Amino acid sequence: MTREHIRKIQSFTALSLSTLAAVIGLVWLVFILGDIFVHGMGALKLSLFTKDPAPAGIEGGGLRNAFIGQLIITFFATLIGVPIGILGGTFLAEYARGKKIAQLISILSDIMVSVPSIVIGTFIYAIMVKPFGHFNGWAGAVALAIIMIPVVLRTTEDMLRLVPWTLREAAFALGAPYYKVIIQIVYRGASAGILTGILLSIARVAGETAPLLFTSFNNSFFSTNMNEPMASLTVTIFQYAMGPYDSWHSQAWAASLVITIFILVLTILGRIFIKWRFGNK
Repeated sequence: MTREHIRKIQSFTALSLSTLAAVIGLVWLVFILGDIFVHGMGALKLSLFTKDPAPAGIEGGGLRNAFIGQLIITFFATLIGVPIGILGGTFLAEYARGKKIAQLISILSDIMVSVPSIVIGTFIYAIMVKPFGHFNGWAGAVALAIIMIPVVLRTTEDMLRLVPWTLREAAFALGAPYYKVIIQIVYRGASAGILTGILLSIARVAGETAPLLFTSFNNSFFSTNMNEPMASLTVTIFQYAMGPYDSWHSQAWAASLVITIFILVLTILGRIFIKWRFGNK
């Protein structure tokens, strides 16, 4: 048997194993998504979005408080995490380019991406919940923001580095200060990629439960006060799924479907932006 035949056999074997692994992964993905759609569509009703939870053991009610609470917490988490992530990525790509501190921060941000979210939840519990003696929505927003920061930071850094340095030099030659070059030229060139990172970071925290269990906890009543325990969709799904009532289980399936669709839409939007901005290059 010649070396060429051996290489062909090795290539075919590697391709077959890779294809098999991809098919196995897709089968489980389709099974999970299909299960969520089958159970969730049957329980998806308008009252789910317009009514608050009914007393335990009583049919009916909805999850309006959880939907609103999830939106509020995610909104404030975005307000906190996105600016910090963008400014951090800008520092690494522009002001700390080639320095050791940039490498250190990049390594730390990569580590933060892989840190279990429950660790972040317990950390925020220790500094924002226990000292005040009660759970609150701000603690939940900060916990989610910490999860978002490294995602936005790394995406911003990578996208800014893709902008050719010659564009900056051309602006410098016209007498533009560095901050204007970043805002008016570099950010514009990397805007689609940065926006994609923001969307992906929101999708990343949209399904988090553990950090909110230790921070905002939950609330069976409608509340928009961030200084008090606040309902969230992910924690409600967890509690309803563990509960003894069939109506809770149905609403948990429906809420899971809503979150799945939300994350799917955000992910598709991110891919569309990437293809639109960089697909023809």
